[in-house]
Amino acid sequence: MKVIYELRHKYSVKALVAFAGIPRSTYYDLVKKLNRPDPDIELKVEIQAIYNEHEGRYGYRRIRDELANRGKKVNHKKVQRIMKALGLKSIVRMKKYKSYKGTVGKIAPNILDRNFKADAPNEKWVTDITEFKLFGEKLYLSPVLDLFNGEIITYTIGNRPTYSLVSDMLEKALGKLPEEHQLLMHSDQGWHYQMKSYRHALESRGITQSMSRKGNCYDNSVMENFFGIMKSEFLYLKEFDSVEHFKKELENYITYYNTKRMKAKLKMSPVQYRTHFNQAA
Repeated sequence: MKVIYELRHKYSVKALVAFAGIPRSTYYDLVKKLNRPDPDIELKVEIQAIYNEHEGRYGYRRIRDELANRGKKVNHKKVQRIMKALGLKSIVRMKKYKSYKGTVGKIAPNILDRNFKADAPNEKWVTDITEFKLFGEKLYLSPVLDLFNGEIITYTIGNRPTYSLVSDMLEKALGKLPEEHQLLMHSDQGWHYQMKSYRHALESRGITQSMSRKGNCYDNSVMENFFGIMKSEFLYLKEFDSVEHFKKELENYITYYNTKRMKAKLKMSPVQYRTHFNQAA
């Protein structure tokens, strides 16, 4: 029927509807709709603005939640439909660095046992190492994540996966740990985490060590999930001029991830969730 509408100045409407086998009344109903202003124009502008603000990282569910935070309750199916009409979709794609070298130190038991829920900050932290290839060289990222709210406590990055990559990360993380705590620190069986100095650093602060079972990535799936999100939303979406530019943008992304990016389960960012918890406590 839109073809008839577009050809209405060239041919008679009567002939066009007869040729198409469509009642004239049906055609004129469509004309009314086409001439009517778009009732969702403001919503479309806002959805496009949210999408742009988060650089294409938000899908329809997270955009729906952000609209709700702004006082606009919109069904997720409607948001999905509008995003499809606007040609907007979240861009998601997904090298795990294998630091397992056999038993070089001491293997800790899997105390976490895939219980990824924490009732308060600093109860359960998880860590791992991932690898990037940029400008013909490798970079290794070693973050630590709080299972309470998904917040990245701290991280280190280096061009070699040396022990100092992990020990420096741990030193920075422990600097943020309150004196009073009951922390469980979970990792895979990577050689860094088996080292005596790493285990001693945990013991000296009264931290319980936990390790995934050999070769089982699901035992540390929250950390794996963060790496997937970060690569999808940051590494594959950005253009970098140099390694130093990459490091600066990574710092910006992790700040964004902690303070601004809404976690679907929390309906707010990790830092906002922790702040709400501390205020209620």
